[in-house]
Amino acid sequence: MRFSTNYLLYPENKALERSIARTLALLSAETAAAAAPDTKVAVADNFRYTRGNYEQHRFSSRIFESLLEALELSLTDQFHEQEPLAWAETQNNMGNILAAQGQQRRDAQSFERGVQCFNYALAEFKQEFSPLEWAATQYSLGTANQALGRLLDDTRPLKVAVDAYTNALQVWTRDAYPEEWMHTLHQLGATLHTFGTLLKGNRQFQKSVVAYKNALAVLDADNYALELTAAHNNRAAALQHLGESEENPERLKEAINSYEKALTVSMEQQLPIHVAVICRVNKATAQNVLAQLMNDAVLAEEIADEFEVIIECFRHALQPLCLKHCQEQLRLAQSQTALSSQAVG
Repeated sequence: MRFSTNYLLYPENKALERSIARTLALLSAETAAAAAPDTKVAVADNFRYTRGNYEQHRFSSRIFESLLEALELSLTDQFHEQEPLAWAETQNNMGNILAAQGQQRRDAQSFERGVQCFNYALAEFKQEFSPLEWAATQYSLGTANQALGRLLDDTRPLKVAVDAYTNALQVWTRDAYPEEWMHTLHQLGATLHTFGTLLKGNRQFQKSVVAYKNALAVLDADNYALELTAAHNNRAAALQHLGESEENPERLKEAINSYEKALTVSMEQQLPIHVAVICRVNKATAQNVLAQLMNDAVLAEEIADEFEVIIECFRHALQPLCLKHCQEQLRLAQSQTALSSQAVG
């Protein structure tokens, strides 16, 4: 079946930020200065938090090529022999930056090179001797494979990602490392959701919903506003597709409720307006799916009005493809209303 369109939100990638920050010391001062993002012109970024797991806010992507060249030169055989753990950490840094480049260029080869770097690191980091480094590398391995699987529409990297996140959770337990546990479960949920859309598998959607629900257990609006919004929104997206797959209106109602929670947090915590608009678009889309499933002309009319408001009042906060989606959803809701009116007439 063909699933409806919904939009995921991606929290900031702390592992990538750390990898870039650690590697800047290998560059000249002049080259490193180019890593600062251009903030002179304040322009609304309606794509922020929606590009994927390797979106970067703290550093400019212009620096990736220079960083990779410097890392490549540093990874000598002598370095490996004398300082194997530092060498493994350098492989980690390189893997994260390669994956970011892969996302930027939509280049599978960069992702694959990044995955290779993480596997090299895991040859040195052992769970029993370096548990935290091992868990962090497993997490990064999972995220790179998740992004690769999404790029290629391929379940094989997604399976590797699920296994890697599951490994990381052996060390990053809720009690000992609640923040890392939460981030890992969030990414596991995203991976399983993508898995489900490719396999048309309800079981994967169900697991995704559970992963997000578990992540929500340690999130609060004051300390994790974006992560809380994203978890509610992304859980709703999995529920929406599960509801479509099962043709189950109760699942769709649960998705709508979860989108509403995401919208509430984003508004109350004053996140960028386009984040709230994305949650609102997702909620209206799920309601439209429910109206179609239940053949509910009254709900369809309400949704047509909602999309008209979104298009008229928030066009400035919509991405181009999202605007097109809203226009298509408006026509769909209007056509159902028209058909119902003709049937009554």
